[in-house]
Amino acid sequence: MSTELRRLRNYIDGEFRDAADGRTTEVVNPATGEAYATAPLSGRADVDAAMEAAARAFPGWRDTTPAERQKALLKIADAFEERAEELIAAEVENTGKPVGLTRSEEIPPMVDQIRFFAGAARMLEGRSAGEYMDGMTSIIRREPVGVCAQVAPWNYPMMMAVWKFAPAIAAGNTVVLKPSDTTPASTVLIADIIGSILPKGVFNVLCGDRDTGRMMVEHDVPAMASITGSVRAGMSVAESASKDLKRVHLELGGKAPVVVFEDTDIAKAVEDISVAGFFNAGQDCTAATRVLVQESIHDEFVAALAKAASETKTGQPDDEDVLFGPLNNPNQLKQVSGFIERLPAHAKVEAGGQQVGDKGYFYAPTVVSGLKQDDEIIQNEVFGPVITVQSFTDEDQAVEWANGVEYALASSVWTKDHGRAMRMSKKLDFGCVWINTHIPLVAEMPHGGFKKSGYGKDLSAYGFEDYTRIKHVMTSLDG
Repeated sequence: MSTELRRLRNYIDGEFRDAADGRTTEVVNPATGEAYATAPLSGRADVDAAMEAAARAFPGWRDTTPAERQKALLKIADAFEERAEELIAAEVENTGKPVGLTRSEEIPPMVDQIRFFAGAARMLEGRSAGEYMDGMTSIIRREPVGVCAQVAPWNYPMMMAVWKFAPAIAAGNTVVLKPSDTTPASTVLIADIIGSILPKGVFNVLCGDRDTGRMMVEHDVPAMASITGSVRAGMSVAESASKDLKRVHLELGGKAPVVVFEDTDIAKAVEDISVAGFFNAGQDCTAATRVLVQESIHDEFVAALAKAASETKTGQPDDEDVLFGPLNNPNQLKQVSGFIERLPAHAKVEAGGQQVGDKGYFYAPTVVSGLKQDDEIIQNEVFGPVITVQSFTDEDQAVEWANGVEYALASSVWTKDHGRAMRMSKKLDFGCVWINTHIPLVAEMPHGGFKKSGYGKDLSAYGFEDYTRIKHVMTSLDG
């Protein structure tokens, strides 16, 4: 007996719709490996409809006052709190994440981030008006850019949706947002929550695959394209957007170095690093994935980290003892497994290194030591519950190896020496440097990287300003 699949729908111009040509894809729960819903496979007609709706809505939303936009976002934040259990259920089905951790680690920051951008809507400031030429006064205006085409990833579907729409809408833009084809459920629910609060056309959701995203980016309506995803996807978006000079906002991959010096409290560092490396099954571009340990404490540290990994549990969403759930999809499971299968002979798997269970896409928390700087698993993003360990001799070598990858999103330094911590924070070529911690984020501080980790900032006033443009107005004092 087959179970009827739930039907998800696009949200365009204030109403839910199927794809114009009726095409759908199945959506699979990664904790079971079984389909639970269908979602539209949006094509050109759907993209046109969403972009036209956002374009029609833009003049009216642009001309609302900051106070009106703030009020709307505060209502959205309140509605997220009121419907938190629905959001949690949708996200758990999307991703297989633990229910308790989704409730405690995702809902509160999402609500806080929406409220932050509600406040930011009333804080846009430019330089004061002034006379820089005789008889002329200059004024700086901050304006919304227009329609924003946004593509969110599958690792944090609902939180990344918030990171996309909240600053854009706060600044007076309208949005067409596409969730990943593997995790559309929570974003469709967000559309239902927002629909009764925002004017129609201000917020639109298109389900679909990479071709849908490509059509959104290449469309002539959006003034800006924003994506969180892989380096490959980011490069494709940048290339497509360059054809008509759209603004581009890219938050891409990461390979965060975790530099542990010999004066570190090993027990505390291992506890924090293991959580920061394995949380969300390591499917986090800031995950503590690449540990560099000073040689004098290397063996002790590796033994402690391997023990922590062996005691870390993955499993079904309703198990309160698990730290993380499954990998998102079969391709991701294949990718993570492939890195371990291709390890060089000098590498040693200290813990884990295998799939867990016979259903879903679970992978054991894994620690690999004995690695060299040019090894594949050091240079490339695994995006799974795998922590690598290298041994370094001194500060200079630690900096060289930490910076010696193409990614530059996040990093951390573990030491009791304040001077060393400050030197390292200056030398590490990453958008974020944590000291004696790894992975905390706050709405007030920017998130974004350098090099192949992309450009533009999420969160903070910097992220808000990314969704604005600057206009100079000069007026004659002669009337």
